[in-house]
Amino acid sequence: MHSAPRALCPHVEWAVAGVLGTRVSLDWIRQPAAPGTWRSEFSWQGRPGTASKLASALRGWQLLRFEVTAEPSPSAEGERYSCTPDLGIFHAVTGIHGDILIPEDRLRAALQRAKAEEADLEAEIAKLLGKPWDDELEPFRYAGEGAPVRWLHQVV
Repeated sequence: MHSAPRALCPHVEWAVAGVLGTRVSLDWIRQPAAPGTWRSEFSWQGRPGTASKLASALRGWQLLRFEVTAEPSPSAEGERYSCTPDLGIFHAVTGIHGDILIPEDRLRAALQRAKAEEADLEAEIAKLLGKPWDDELEPFRYAGEGAPVRWLHQVV
């Protein structure tokens, strides 16, 4: 969780607990990149599909900035969800080395929009890779330096 207003912090914990089926107590620290907000990191383990359930449970609050990541496993590709109040939610499938895997139909659509001069190809590819979300979230990631580090575990 990159930033959340203090009033939403318990609701975030309840939402995560509801998905994981266990009590969750997050360690919240102030988020200097957005005064008046708080940040937290949480390591979780779950079945494939848990990341999408977590992202869905959190996306309903417009004031949250968050990322949910699931490492790839032998039975499932990895996933990354990023969400900001301005951009909404971004989803990407990731491979074993963390690379974003873009489905060919999405690439073809981006090429088609660029050919029709509806969009710039470079901007389309940047969106497919989640660059606008990375650009917006990067100050919030760095603002967490010194925060306790919690590593994500492989989905089982």
